[in-house]
Amino acid sequence: MAENYKAERTISAVFKEQKQVDDVIRRLLDRGVSREHISVMGRNFQSETRIAGFISKKDVILGGLRTGAIFGSLFGSFLSLLSGVGVLFIPFVGPIVAAGPIGALLLGAASGAIAGSAGAGLVSVLTTLGMPEEKAAIYQTRLQAGEFLVMAEVPSDRAGEFQLLIQSAGGEEINTIEATLARACPGECNNSEDLSPEIRTHLSQEAQGTFIEQYNTVLRETNDETKAEHLAWEAVHQKYDEDENGVWSKSKVSV
Repeated sequence: MAENYKAERTISAVFKEQKQVDDVIRRLLDRGVSREHISVMGRNFQSETRIAGFISKKDVILGGLRTGAIFGSLFGSFLSLLSGVGVLFIPFVGPIVAAGPIGALLLGAASGAIAGSAGAGLVSVLTTLGMPEEKAAIYQTRLQAGEFLVMAEVPSDRAGEFQLLIQSAGGEEINTIEATLARACPGECNNSEDLSPEIRTHLSQEAQGTFIEQYNTVLRETNDETKAEHLAWEAVHQKYDEDENGVWSKSKVSV
């Protein structure tokens, strides 16, 4: 990615077909948008192994994202180029393949709005990003119907260019948020104070330490903030359970 590329806005749109998603990802990458700034969500990605075939109910744990190259190899599409591809469960929508920063953000929200206790699910998460509730509701409905959501974080002075690109690739219900998606830390996490409030409030002090240690390790190895955040959440989920307040604080009992 060019050094002077500064992501400042987030453009989102829904696509009806996976081949349109592949096309728009390719075009965004060709225009200089880093893979770390592209998010995709969908439930009906086609592959040699259908989603229902390789994800058991046991695998689909609320807030549990499975990361790794297996998803890229299964889907064999431009989705595999994105950062942090995995699966999580969203109330009212079901198992969703998520890639990019939106997946990490959903993990952070898993204990709160996305849990669906208020009956809002994904809508609550999207509206906290600054998206109009009506648009968020459309996105949730269309994801539920098997369509796909693509989000691209772009510079303000190129927002019009990328909006046209997304529209010409078949994007519908286009929306622009005057901000980018929240990240776990500004670069490496030096201490708990560096963690974003959304993450810090969902982790006990001990769990924060686990998150930071794994995040920094992966970031140093890959220089990929999104992948680091996904794997940091995975480390927390493996070591802790949530308490009654939705805070990851209870150490798992070894069997």
